[in-house]
Amino acid sequence: MTNPPSDQRDDSGRITVSVDAMGGDAGPSAVVDGCLRSAEKNPDIAFALHGDAAVLDPLVSRETVLQDRTRIVHAEGVVTMEEKPSHVMRHGRDTSMWSCIESVRGSAAQAAVSCGNTGALMAVSMLRLRKLPGVDRPAIACMWPKGTTGAHNIMLDVGADVRADPENLLQFALMGAAYYRNGFNVAMPRVGLLNVGTEEHKGRAEIREAHELIGAMQGLGRYDFVGFVEGTDIPSTEVDVIVTDGFTGNVALKTAEGTARLIRDLLHAELGGTLLSRLAGLPALPGLKRLQRRIDPRRVNGGVFLGLNGTVVKSHGSADATGISAAIKLAFLLAQSGFQARMSERLEQVTQAVAEQHPAFRHNGTSKQDKT
Repeated sequence: MTNPPSDQRDDSGRITVSVDAMGGDAGPSAVVDGCLRSAEKNPDIAFALHGDAAVLDPLVSRETVLQDRTRIVHAEGVVTMEEKPSHVMRHGRDTSMWSCIESVRGSAAQAAVSCGNTGALMAVSMLRLRKLPGVDRPAIACMWPKGTTGAHNIMLDVGADVRADPENLLQFALMGAAYYRNGFNVAMPRVGLLNVGTEEHKGRAEIREAHELIGAMQGLGRYDFVGFVEGTDIPSTEVDVIVTDGFTGNVALKTAEGTARLIRDLLHAELGGTLLSRLAGLPALPGLKRLQRRIDPRRVNGGVFLGLNGTVVKSHGSADATGISAAIKLAFLLAQSGFQARMSERLEQVTQAVAEQHPAFRHNGTSKQDKT
C-alpha cells in the first residue's frame, strides 16, 4: 500500500480508527480486546472509542498499550439490533454509532468500525458522510477465500440494498475494482458478474444489460471483465471481484458462513466421537488446525461500505475480539491507502462516459423506453 497523505495521520503520526464500542453482541469488553490485539500488532494505529465512558474508562485504563493512543468519546445511547434505520436517523444523535460516524465526517478519524445494526449503520453513514459523486447506491463488499492460495476475492453488494439496476451494477464493478486494486495491490483486477450461467443469453434482462455496460467500461475503469460467473466461481482463482445485487450477495454470504460452521462442527463430531477416532485424528491435527484457521469467518470479518465520503467497515454483530481486530485491520489498511479520492475520480469519469456512449441509459440505470 502507498503511504497516506500527511493529513491522514494524527499528531503522533498514527492513523485513527473510530470504533463503536457499544454495538455488537459480545459487548464493550470484546471491542476493547479487539482494539488491544490490533494495537499490539500495529504501532501506527490509534483509536477513538465511542460509548459509555463509565464502562470504557476501566477497560482501557488497565491496558498500557491502549492508554496513550485511545481517546474515549462519551455517548450514552446504544443502537439495538432491532431498531429501524428510520428511527435511528431521527433519534440516534446521542448513540455510539452516530458518534463513531461523526468522527470520520469531522476528520477526527480516518475510518470507522461498528458491529452494530447494519441497516442503521448504513443509514447513518449515508446521512452524515453522503454518497460520492456518481454513486446511486452504496454497496457492502466482503472478502472471500480464493481457492487454496491464501488470497481473497471480494464480492459486492452483500446487503446494502436488495435491488440493483444495470448502472448500479456498473458502479459496483468500479468500486470493487478500486477497492481490490488498492487493498490487494493488483493493477488490473478481474471482474465477474454473478449470474445463473456463463452464457451471454442467460439471466434477467437487467443482468444482460449490466454485462454490456461493465464490458464496455473496462478500459476506463481499469479492470479486466471476465463476463458472467456462477456461484461456484465465487471462491475461484479465475476472478477477483464478483458483482451482484444485495439480496443475492447476502444469501450467498450467509450460506457460506453456515457451511463453514457446519464443516467445523462435523469435524469435531467425527474426530472427537470416540477414543479410537481421537487417536486416529492425532496425526492430522496440525493440518486440521490450519484448515480451521483458513475457514474461520472471523479472520476475514468486515464488510466495507463503498460509495461514501469516508471509510466505514461493518463487523459481524457476533464478532469476538479476533473478528473485531480483523475488521479494524481492514479499516486501517483502507484508510492508509487513500483510495477514496481515486475511486471518486474514476466514478465521475465513467458516469460521464456512460452518458456519452450509452445514451439509452438514464443515470439511474433504466433505459429510456422504460420511462414511457
